[in-house]
Amino acid sequence: MNISELGEFPLIERIGRRLPPYRNDVRVGVGDDAAVLEWDSDTYQLATCDIQVEGVHFLPESITPYQLGRRAAAINLSDIAAKGGIPQHCLVSLALRAELEVSWIESLYDGLREEIAGYGADIVGGNVSKTEGPIVVDLFLLGEVSREEVLLRSGASPGDVVLVTGWLGEGSAGLALVQQPDLPVAKEEGEQLLGAYLTPTPRVWEGRAIAQSRRATAMIDVSDGLSSDVGHICDQSGVGVRVWADRVPISGPTRRVAQLTGQVDWALAVQGGEDYELCFTVPQKAAQELAAEVEEATGTTVTCIGEVLPAEAGRWIQLPDGGEVLLKRGGWDHFAAGA
Repeated sequence: MNISELGEFPLIERIGRRLPPYRNDVRVGVGDDAAVLEWDSDTYQLATCDIQVEGVHFLPESITPYQLGRRAAAINLSDIAAKGGIPQHCLVSLALRAELEVSWIESLYDGLREEIAGYGADIVGGNVSKTEGPIVVDLFLLGEVSREEVLLRSGASPGDVVLVTGWLGEGSAGLALVQQPDLPVAKEEGEQLLGAYLTPTPRVWEGRAIAQSRRATAMIDVSDGLSSDVGHICDQSGVGVRVWADRVPISGPTRRVAQLTGQVDWALAVQGGEDYELCFTVPQKAAQELAAEVEEATGTTVTCIGEVLPAEAGRWIQLPDGGEVLLKRGGWDHFAAGA
């Protein structure tokens, strides 16, 4: 069996089984958005890393080095946001071709610095290596969170409801515009979608507001697609779920791109990746109040899109016509055929 036959997430699970036992200071290791480590009596240390590889995550002709720096920082900040954490310190490893202009590197770091500093973090080191192959930008980010506020993927219970921040599908719609730049989309709408894909906004402040409320039960960032990411919550929490397709928040520009590319808009929003919104679960009685508090504190809309079920009830998408289909994993898988 090769990696493409196994798939990304089963590969991660397989790797996890071969790792040495965790030290006593590991609260959560492999299987969440960030590792959660003991720090002091009040605080957990958070640790995450994420990578951008030329030809896989970005095309140099479609993104500036400044945008790439912001993007590389944002996807790591999003992991800290998913734990309700505060970003602290970042290290950067680069694999670069010798013929790259120095100005390219300087612009990359301008983007990294701006995005990281915007959330109160800094860059404290890293590594540079020569390569004859693709450019690689790899970040490692530390954060912190109160023990009383940390959110994992494993706390959802039947009777909770599922909420998301912002719009879903804009990242995938932006990618469609990168791949098909001639799609007839209005300039302003195109810029909105390209911005969502090239320089996503990590929901750090939203994650802090949700965590500080102490009412959410589980949280994840929507980076691999809602269908996969809400599935991770189900896996870790031992629950099922029903997502209401007609309540998934989809912007007008995303609906237009879906129509132009022959896709169903809710399917694009549920199965696409690259959104970097937050998906979280809350007891039903607290959901409306918490959504209003997050919106007031951050200006970001929060939408209730589903309900948590007992595990034996399964995982479903309720269609706009009232029918239901199984919620299957979708979104981004690095090793799936065609990825």
